[in-house]
Amino acid sequence: MGRNPPIADGFDVGYLMDDGASRRMARRTATQRAKRKASLPANPAKSAPRSKRAAAKRTASTSDDLPDGLRLTHPDKILYPEQGIAKRDLANYLGLVADRMLPFVKDRLLTLVRCPDGNSGSCFYQRHASRGMPPGFHEQDRQKKSTVEAKAYIYIDGKDGLLGTAQLGVLEIHIWGAPVDDIEHPDRIVFDFDSDPSVDFAAVREAALRMRDVLEALRLESFALVTGGKGIHVVAPIQRRHDWATVKAFARAVAERMVADEPDRFVATMRKAKRKGRVFIDYFRNDKTATAIAPYSLRKHPGAPLAWPVTWQQLRKIGSADHFRIGMAASELKKPDPWQGYAKVKQTIRASALKALGL
Repeated sequence: MGRNPPIADGFDVGYLMDDGASRRMARRTATQRAKRKASLPANPAKSAPRSKRAAAKRTASTSDDLPDGLRLTHPDKILYPEQGIAKRDLANYLGLVADRMLPFVKDRLLTLVRCPDGNSGSCFYQRHASRGMPPGFHEQDRQKKSTVEAKAYIYIDGKDGLLGTAQLGVLEIHIWGAPVDDIEHPDRIVFDFDSDPSVDFAAVREAALRMRDVLEALRLESFALVTGGKGIHVVAPIQRRHDWATVKAFARAVAERMVADEPDRFVATMRKAKRKGRVFIDYFRNDKTATAIAPYSLRKHPGAPLAWPVTWQQLRKIGSADHFRIGMAASELKKPDPWQGYAKVKQTIRASALKALGL
């Protein structure tokens, strides 16, 4: 999986430095200012008119080929060196998938993976608001919160917020399991299938298909997402009738039942030593502050892979979880929506299902 980036609230890195490092940065900044001052024209009257300089700045920050008139600084900054994918390409991709992606990310708390220097640079998580957030970003209403943290979490409510993530250098969008108006009652159950390196993707795929059948027996329809990393998410939309404790207990019982049936194939514990040669059924994402990668989100991994929804029939033909890449998006979006009907599914965890699992 790689090393996770540190959690931070914004670009301010001053708190990461000791006093000596801060003084060195201050000296470098003073030197750079002096050099810039020395390079100014001797006669300011001969320099470019202010209006022309402002126009040049606007030209560098905006472009006609960006969606919805998005303002983007440094649009040609490279984010994926291997493919030459720039910031403007990220913005255009988000504009392309917005109609499909927004139903899964808007009005839902988010955790963002920001990589301002590209996927080969330093990255960090952000889930709280910071200075300079783009239009369309909002903080969770503190009056409605029942959370262990004092800071309000962030969410977006439309396309401007989604496009604004490109300005922030966001390469991954992770979503919470309940909409922002009531985070105590989830509207989805997520099982994340991952594997030990010794287990090939075919085993992960078969495990996901097995989960589909188990959920179907419990009267729950589910959908498949290849994550753009190593695994597959099986997602079951639910009506918001149960709290997190009930939903997590249900998810755990389902995972443990699969392990009990086939202990040589599956494991449902976080300990890596137990996962050797098995597929890990991660039910731990079914918790209030836990997150899962959003459908259609980019991943920061090399190659610019995508977390992409698929039909169960498509899944059988896919050879890896990072099959879909940013360059494939336009052609894939011309095909029927693989999750068509997701929003119309009206189902809940039935009392009979809880009883069958001993809950």
